[in-house]
Amino acid sequence: MIEANNHLKKEIEAAAQLLSSSRSAVALTGAGFSTPSGIPDFRSPQSGLWETHNPMEVANIDAFRQAPQNFYEWIRPLVQITSQAKPNPAHMALAQLEEMGKLSAVITQNIDGLHTKAGSQTVYEVHGHVREVECLTCGHHEAAEPFMLKLAADGSMPTCPSCAAIMKPKVILFGELLPFEIMTMAQNASETADLMIVAGSSLEVAPVSQLPWAAKRHQARLIIINFDPTPADQLADIIIRGDVAEVFPAIISAMQN
Repeated sequence: MIEANNHLKKEIEAAAQLLSSSRSAVALTGAGFSTPSGIPDFRSPQSGLWETHNPMEVANIDAFRQAPQNFYEWIRPLVQITSQAKPNPAHMALAQLEEMGKLSAVITQNIDGLHTKAGSQTVYEVHGHVREVECLTCGHHEAAEPFMLKLAADGSMPTCPSCAAIMKPKVILFGELLPFEIMTMAQNASETADLMIVAGSSLEVAPVSQLPWAAKRHQARLIIINFDPTPADQLADIIIRGDVAEVFPAIISAMQN
């Protein structure tokens, strides 16, 4: 527990001071932000989603076009988990920080929609989402929920009602460009922030992994909250090795004391 870890407590108090004095903080979150909600990350030994599948075989756009069934076989368990997942205390804390006027935006690599469910208003989903499906053949798109429920229940792939092609969720696969407008807003938020908090991200996937460098080039302070080291640790003002679901509520509590 945080109360029993004096070093962690000092780092949390220091983070609370930076947030209290910040005028335009932004959070960058990755898969580790949602693991307390029961959603597996990609790289953890044994439990990571890439441990049993080659991403270039199941989550690549060319592979999807050739064999969408491989993608849906891989993502079906994730859809089953995500459909039942609820925001954890870290998601709720970011929404609270935004309501307090201390957080201007959340930039997330996650596709689970939990930041929005928690109440965050300004969320840039740079790797897409599963709220809609789209047809790569005719361009038809619509709400994904009925299709995802059927996929979770019996493995049925979403079929386009217009041309009968297999539709794809609006997630960004390897080989696809990130959504230009969303990525531009995320870049702008990073460059205008005076504080960036990176939480639950290994910062292994470009170009999102470069956003902390963009923030630092514009004189932002940097807090990293992650169990494992990241390539940006050398830039950080504060590094907290802890569970985001415990650390963020503790930071808010320290801000209010």
